[in-house]
Amino acid sequence: MSAAIMIAAAFVTAISQILLKQSASQDHAGIVRQYLNGRVILGYALMMSALVMNIWAYRTIEYHLGPVLNASSYIFVLILGRIVLKEKISKKALLGNALILTGILIALP
Repeated sequence: MSAAIMIAAAFVTAISQILLKQSASQDHAGIVRQYLNGRVILGYALMMSALVMNIWAYRTIEYHLGPVLNASSYIFVLILGRIVLKEKISKKALLGNALILTGILIALP
């Protein structure tokens, strides 16, 4: 159960990163609007919720699994970047994510 919460937190983190990247690529009317707009506020709120989810999951999960499961956020960012932002996936990014996935599978009991 805690592993599922930690993977869900990694997915929430990936969503927040996509929102922040979307906001960074837009023009804003002034410096205040650059940092205080809907995407940025929601992105940071999602990051905070992911932090709370991770803290809750760490109560019962073996500590060595936390960083391993959190690494899945890189895979989620790659997938969401392709779907939402229409980013091209390079061979290097694909290889890197394959290595991350391999590491996750090896580390899991």
